[in-house]
Amino acid sequence: MIPIIGLLVGLILGIILPVNVPRTMSLYLSIALLACLDSVFGGIRASLENKFDTDIFISGFFGNAILAAGLTYLGDRLNVPIYYAAIVVFGGRLFQNFAVMRREIIENIRRKKGIKNSNVVKSGGEDDEI
Repeated sequence: MIPIIGLLVGLILGIILPVNVPRTMSLYLSIALLACLDSVFGGIRASLENKFDTDIFISGFFGNAILAAGLTYLGDRLNVPIYYAAIVVFGGRLFQNFAVMRREIIENIRRKKGIKNSNVVKSGGEDDEI
């Protein structure tokens, strides 16, 4: 529940408060935002699987954002687009987490309705279609 509340509060504050990001900082912010979204989706996934841990969520949220922004800064200084690694990793994990979340939600709905589907293979989202 904490990741969903945090996401909603962040969206509301982002809409209400006019924040202008300098062009030079936009790349860092976008990569950090991608890392934070990865943590939020991971937190929601963990909640659906009843494995959520607040300490892991908070440390991952800030740790991923700092690491991604730091790699982007280092790559900027070295004139190497290292931020592509963060885009690939965090973007891929976003889609993987979403696939698992979708499966968990559908399975929960089916359980509540008493529907059984013997054709469903629980892949964990790794081989899932997006």
